[in-house]
Amino acid sequence: MAPRPTFSVVIAAYEVADLIGDAIDSVLGQTLPPLEVIVSDDGSTDELRQTVASFRDRVRYLRNEHRGAAAAMNAGVAAAEGDYAVFIGADDTFEPKRLEALAELANTSPDVDVLTTDAHVAIAGKVFRRFYDETFPFAFSHQRSEILRRNFVFGHTAVLRRRFVEVGGFDESIRWTSDWELWARMILGGSRIGLVPEPLATYNIREQALSSKRLDQARGRLQTLRCIERDPRLESAELVVVRREIEACSNEIASRETQEALLVGAPGARAQALAIARLKGYPPKARVRALGAALAPRLAGRILKRQQSRVWTGAGGVAVSRSREKP
Repeated sequence: MAPRPTFSVVIAAYEVADLIGDAIDSVLGQTLPPLEVIVSDDGSTDELRQTVASFRDRVRYLRNEHRGAAAAMNAGVAAAEGDYAVFIGADDTFEPKRLEALAELANTSPDVDVLTTDAHVAIAGKVFRRFYDETFPFAFSHQRSEILRRNFVFGHTAVLRRRFVEVGGFDESIRWTSDWELWARMILGGSRIGLVPEPLATYNIREQALSSKRLDQARGRLQTLRCIERDPRLESAELVVVRREIEACSNEIASRETQEALLVGAPGARAQALAIARLKGYPPKARVRALGAALAPRLAGRILKRQQSRVWTGAGGVAVSRSREKP
C-alpha cells in the first residue's frame, strides 16, 4: 500500500474568536490526524489569539497584517510542511473521516493536484441542502472549459503543496474570488480537480459572511475573469467564452449597483435604471423591471426593501428566507 499523504490544515481567520472553536475541534478529531493545524490570523482585533491558545501545542498560531483571506492563506501555506495544504472556513466543520477520504483519493488518483468533497450547506446550524446537486454539479469532465464559466470547486480543498507553491498561490490582489482564479490558473496549466462525492464537511451560510456580499462577489468574479482573459494559454474559442462571461458579469454588477442606488434613494438611481432598460444585453424581463424602476424609483426602492426584509442571498446565490433562521 502507498503511504498516506500528510495534511497541513490552514484556517484563515478574521474576527472569529467566537466561531473558530468548532472548526478546530472538527479538524483535531479526524480519524486520520493532520500533520499540523495552522490558524493564520488576518490581523484580528478580537480575542482570537486567546481562543487558539486554549488548544495549546495542538494548533499553531500565525499573526499577520490585515491584508485579506488570500494573503492569510498564502502565509499559512508558506509555514506548512505537509504534502497537502487543506483549507477550512473558520465557521465551518469537517466530518471525522474527511482527511481519511481525501488521502484515499490522493493515493488512487496521483495525477490530481486538488482534492475536495461534497458538503452539507447549513443555516443557523440547520442543514438544508448539499453543495453539489442537479442545479450545481461537479465537473468530472471538461474541467478546462467549465472553470471558465463557474467555480465548480467546493472551497475546502486539499491542494498539493509543492504545486501550490509552483503556481504562486492565491492572487492577493483579488479579495473576493481568489480561489476561483487559482483553480482556473492551475487547470489551464494542466492540473485536475478530484472529488469525493460524499458530504464530509458542513458549510455554514451567514448573512454577515463575505460570501453573502453579492455585489462585492460579482466585482470579484469580474476581476477574476479579467485575470483569466489575460492568460496566454487560452485558446481562441475559450477566449470567446471568457469574454461572454465578462459581459454577463458586468451586466450583473450594473444591475446590483442600480439596486443599491434605489435602496438608498441615490440621485442617480433613475438614470442607472434607465441605462439598463436600454441595454440589449439584458433579458427582456430585466429590462422591463429596470424601466419600471426608472419611472418610479421610490416605489422600486420600497419594493426592494420589503424583499430584503424577507429574504437574503447567501453564497452561490442561495436565497434564504429570514423565517428559516428563527428557532
